[in-house]
Amino acid sequence: MNEAEIVQAIEALRQQWGKRLLILGHHYQDSSVVALCDAVGDSLELSRIAAESEAERIVFCGVRFMAETADVLTRARDGSDNGRRVYQPAPEAGCPMADMADAPALERAWAAIRAADPDAHWVPVVYVNSSAEAKAFCGRHGGAACTSGNGRRVLRHFLDENAKILFAPDQHLCTNIFRELGYQPEAVAVWRRDQADGGLTPAVIRRARAIAWDGCCPIHAGYTLGDVAAARAGMPGATLLIHPEAPSPVAARADRTGSTKAIIEAIARAEQGTDFIVGTEQHLVARLAEKYSGLSIRPLRPIVCEDMGRTTPLQVLNVLQSWPEDCIVRVPDAFVADARVCVERMLAI
Repeated sequence: MNEAEIVQAIEALRQQWGKRLLILGHHYQDSSVVALCDAVGDSLELSRIAAESEAERIVFCGVRFMAETADVLTRARDGSDNGRRVYQPAPEAGCPMADMADAPALERAWAAIRAADPDAHWVPVVYVNSSAEAKAFCGRHGGAACTSGNGRRVLRHFLDENAKILFAPDQHLCTNIFRELGYQPEAVAVWRRDQADGGLTPAVIRRARAIAWDGCCPIHAGYTLGDVAAARAGMPGATLLIHPEAPSPVAARADRTGSTKAIIEAIARAEQGTDFIVGTEQHLVARLAEKYSGLSIRPLRPIVCEDMGRTTPLQVLNVLQSWPEDCIVRVPDAFVADARVCVERMLAI
């Protein structure tokens, strides 16, 4: 089948299913996949859309942790699914950053940190770019999730309560938020997964306001100061927008750091003729440049998330035709309640 035939077949099946079907796509998907989606957004936004919909079959074009969050939020309070199913067309599409913080390792770190600093009020915070099991760990220990958009609000909430924070899995998001909140670099200590006790002494743990897990997004973490210098030299006067998953020295040189949604909104509000350099995934940057042709939009450096790129229109069609068991994303029942609490605490802040 050629692409036009695939799209036509998908549309025919969509008509058959009606409101019982919902196709969701993350901003970083290829444009050919985005064109098939009922809604496009960031991971949490799409999961909330799924939870509020009437759909029985939810097809999530993204990576594993996103589909897991959709499954958690579409479950009933007792954990039952009421016949609803979440499908991931490319089940092999994972997130390297989410994989860097598995729940058993987090539990070991949590125990070591509290033993080193028993008198402090420690709270875990997990980035939504984490597994359902990591979210369950967080929910179990009184913490909350956060996004790149609301991270400052969530962390400030706990800091205002005089809490100290174990943040996972993205160290760069944590350090960028603390820098933006006015803290000195030494306020954040980095927990090294490959070292005993994270490579931190009890004294360092007691001095820190936060312990940042040493995970990262391999895409955004690849930006360098050299990239910034080259981009600015090639486009003088342009507004530099960078995702806060970038290393702190790089993010600090942006005109603005912001979530995917914030980057999109900044460009959408811009006056005609404005120049932008954008530090995030290339599929989105290219789509923004095409949509806002009256602006000049260039990538900080072209970077593509291979896992996001694994989903194809043919895989979407295969799901709609046969609903394969290996594409169903179902979080183990033991993790659902605590993972949901983790997300709901974030939404309540």
